[in-house]
Amino acid sequence: MNKTAVITGAGSGVGRAIALGLVHQGWHVAILGRHASKLEETRRLAGTQAPLMEVFPCDIADLAQVEAMAQGVLSAFGSVEALVNAAGTNTPRRCLADLSYADYRSLVETNMTGAYLCAQAFLPGMRARQSGTIVNIVSDAAKQASAKAGPAYVMSKCAMAGLTQSINAEERGMGIRACSIFPGDIDTPLLGKRPTPPTAEAREKMLQPGDVAQCALMVIQMPARVIVEEILLRPR
Repeated sequence: MNKTAVITGAGSGVGRAIALGLVHQGWHVAILGRHASKLEETRRLAGTQAPLMEVFPCDIADLAQVEAMAQGVLSAFGSVEALVNAAGTNTPRRCLADLSYADYRSLVETNMTGAYLCAQAFLPGMRARQSGTIVNIVSDAAKQASAKAGPAYVMSKCAMAGLTQSINAEERGMGIRACSIFPGDIDTPLLGKRPTPPTAEAREKMLQPGDVAQCALMVIQMPARVIVEEILLRPR
């Protein structure tokens, strides 16, 4: 397997955990996020494996930035075997009564459009090589809407699941596969955007980023004959 990967949202949380998991298994990983300082912290956490990481600050909702990023990644790596769309956001004023159009657009552009743009950036190379895995970190809110998630978040995550299904429907004949991972509550910085952030005690009972990362790594490293279409995991 060509052990090269691109991870969005790699400056914290699940994206960071997946990136670190891959480099510790010898993968070359391009880490993406809007804040270079957070990406550099991820690379520092890789320790002796840090040379396997390349930092690409990028707003994945911006087509021009994604195109420039993809050119840089392909120049550095030659090809990409795995893409993990782990970037995601929400807004404190998220219920239907409070959600502004500006916040709705910002959230959907990051969660939905960003995943689409990154997939489109690397699918041509995967088709040419007839090999590739795309993992979309979705949410169990895409299985059942909840008030704590808010409608914009729910809609965007349902769209990510639809992207996964479309990739498998159209691209499996080209050796490309996709998986949606639907986690329940995860202890990540995104929880700070809830109208009432959870307590430390509540966070301890949630999934941890490494739990979701283990699922993503398993999916990526399954034999090429296998497509894991969905994984649903929740805190016990």
